[in-house]
Order: sequence, then structure tokens, then C-alpha cells
Amino acid sequence: MTIMSYDNPLSSRYGSSEMVYQFSPHKKFTTWRKLWLALAEAEAELGLPISESQLKDMRDNLDNLDLDLAASYEKKLRHDVMAHVHAWGDQIPDARPIIHLGATSCYVGDNTDLIIIRDALDVLLPKLANVIDALASFAREHAALPTLGFTHYQPAQPTTVGKRTCLWIQDLLMDLDALTRIRDTISFRGVKGTTGTQASFLALFDGDHDKVTALDDKVTAAFGFDRAFPVTGQTYPRKLDHIVLMTLSTFGVTAHKMATDIRLLANLKEMEEPFGAHQIGSSAMAYKRNPMRSERICALARHLITLSQDGAWTAAVQWMERTLDDSANRRVSLAEGFITADGILETLLNVSRGLVLYPKVIRRRLDSELPFMATENIMMAMVRKGADRQVIHELIRTHSQAAAANVKMEGGDNDLIERLKGDPDFSAIHDDLDDILDPSAFVGRAPEQVAFFMKEDVEPALERWKGELGRGATLRV
Repeated sequence: MTIMSYDNPLSSRYGSSEMVYQFSPHKKFTTWRKLWLALAEAEAELGLPISESQLKDMRDNLDNLDLDLAASYEKKLRHDVMAHVHAWGDQIPDARPIIHLGATSCYVGDNTDLIIIRDALDVLLPKLANVIDALASFAREHAALPTLGFTHYQPAQPTTVGKRTCLWIQDLLMDLDALTRIRDTISFRGVKGTTGTQASFLALFDGDHDKVTALDDKVTAAFGFDRAFPVTGQTYPRKLDHIVLMTLSTFGVTAHKMATDIRLLANLKEMEEPFGAHQIGSSAMAYKRNPMRSERICALARHLITLSQDGAWTAAVQWMERTLDDSANRRVSLAEGFITADGILETLLNVSRGLVLYPKVIRRRLDSELPFMATENIMMAMVRKGADRQVIHELIRTHSQAAAANVKMEGGDNDLIERLKGDPDFSAIHDDLDDILDPSAFVGRAPEQVAFFMKEDVEPALERWKGELGRGATLRV
């Protein structure tokens, strides 16, 4: 009988190969070896008796992983780091004595996690910038296209398609800024020892504090970090994991809101996500064009939003210098947080680069609601022609209620303007009504706001990523 193993859809279905790799065994364990090598190189440079031949053995075997051997050691030792120390020691016996010299498990475990977090952010950030760039192009193109606004999902004052798109972009810019700030300021754990006191390294260097400080600095710089945490327990502060997951979660909120708007607009037939030539919307209802990508974004975003709680509780319940109840949770939450965010971004980029508009549907809905919204403009136009405001107000009120009854009770169109055109009391503005009802007259400064926002906010924010803009999305399904 064949026993099927669980296949995590985040890895096999939604996340990109470049993001999935960040959390792969190969990335993790080769980074462990690079950290052991960097430690040994720095220790040798600072005077510890480590030979060049030992360092060469380490350099030559960074990628020579034997995961089965390590797994057999872990089954016996019940300790993942020591399992890999033994497995690598078997491969390079001459260097065995100096592997992990003076270090605690968190030297490789935590520093590797920080490297992966930084590298995973380097995968996410260009994709997020591309989503913003795609939406910015869409917003510029439709900056002045009037569309019915909605508050409480009820018809409200008109806006423009471009202006509405800018609401999505503005949220995404906040996410870009927050994630960039984490990426640029993340600290390394560095070389801190068992409880963060560096006692083991102070013993190795015969009480030379300067050499211990230099060791920490050298290893930190070797991995491209500007600084290490000045103080740690056994682990780096789990508060950082909470901040990372919370910021990813906040992006999930943005993505969910945008995708929900697209789903609502798809129902109104005003906007659609891209739909493949052979795509099937329903196995039963052949006519359907479901917004499945936007629905996927919402589904994944819900999971991403909930993951922030893992980081919060893990940070909250760490005792003193550390407890191990963080380990299993972090193996799941950090990987899933980044891979989920990556899957959302790939899908969001696909949607953003292929948004479809239906301007005639947009105009028809505007035309059905605009007459009511234009009544004050109509009244003012009549007053300017010499009419009595109170008399005109009553006439418009009467015609408006009749038009509303026609829409709600009879299922007819909004015929308010036709009623006014047929009323001789409004003859003074009959020739002006079409101009009064021009939707562009009701969008305020929306087009100008789009232009200002692009120049002052969007373009400066994307400057850092301009060399990576224009990429497409890679969807597996």
C-alpha cells in the first residue's frame, strides 16, 4: 500500500520557487555551515589555533550535505544542531574539533533565521514595488474616468477610477515602507554564547574583551549586517518575529481589502480581474466569470492575518533568557508568513497587470444615480435664471420621488431628467441639463489628486526599485 504524505499547498501551489527555497533544508543547513566557517575564520584571525587546512576542508564541503546522515544523528541525539555538527564532522574529520567552537545552538539557528528573514524580504519587496507600479499605471490611465462612489456600499458622490485605485496604492505604500524599514534595520544575533553573556568566547580568548568584541563584529559583517543586537539572551529577541509577522499581516489586510473591492466591482460588472481564454468559471454554470484570483488573495490573506498572533504569543511567553516552546511554532509561522505573503503578491501582481474595465457599464450606473445627486446643481442653475428657490425645491422633490418610485416600484430607469425636460417650469435650463449632468463636474479634484499623489508619493517610493520594475507574475494555478 502506498502511503501519501501531506503536501503543503503553500509550497506546492501558491508560493514562488524563490521564496520556497528560502525556507528549504538546503538554504538552512548550508547557511549553518557558512556560519560555522565564518566563526572559525574569525577565531583563527584573532589567534585561536585553527589551521588553514581545517578551514579549507570546511570551505570545500559547504554544499556537501548528507541530510539522511544528519537525520539519523538527530533521531539518536534528539538535537538538530548537534546532529549536523556530527554529520559534518564525519565528512571533514580533521576540522571536527573546531566546528561550533564556543558557540551555542542559537548561533547557527537564530543567525540563520535572521539571514532568511532578510533574504525573504529581498524576495517580497521588489514584487510589492511591481504591484504598486502596475496599479500606478492603471491609476494614471483612468485618473479622470468618473465612476460612482460608494459609502456603506450605497451610491455616493462620484469619484474616478484612478482615484479609487490610489486608495489601494496608498495602503500598499505603507506596507512597502514598513517592510523596507525592517529589512534595512534588522540586527544580527552575532556571537553571544549560551545566555548572551559571551562567557565561552571570553574563556577562549583568555579574558580579552576586545577580541570577543572583534569576533562578534567580524562575523556580523561577514553576513552583510550593519549591526548585531547589543544584548541578547540565548536567542535574539522574539519581539522581532512578532514585528515581522505583524507587518506581513498588515500587508494581508491591504491585499484583502483591495481584492474584496475588485470582487464587489466584478459583481457590478464594472471591473474584472484577467480571465483566461480557456478558463472555466463554474463546472455547472458555464457562463460564470468568477473572480477566483481575488478570492484566492482573500483566502490567503485571512491566513496571513492570523499568523501575527503566533509571533505575539511566542514573544510574550519567553521566560528569562529563553524557553524552547518557541521553536516548533517559529518553524511553522515564519515560513508560512513569508510564503503566504509571496503567494498573495504573485497573485496580486497578476491581477494588477491585467485589470479589465467596462466604461459603458460604469457610465450607465452613473447615469442611473447622477440625476438625484445633481438636483442641487439643477436648483442653483434655475435660481441663477431668476426662479424662486423654494418653489423649485418643491418641484424637484416631487419629480425626484416619482422617479424613485419608478425605479423601485416599477423596475424602470431613473427618468428624473426626462421629467424635468418635460416640465415647462424648467424650460429656462432645458438646453443646459446635459452639461449640468456631465459626470466630470462631480468628481472634484480627483484627477488632480491622482497626479499629485503619483509625483509626490508613488514615484519617490519606487525610485529604489526602478531597476526591477516591469516583471510579470508567475502563477502555478
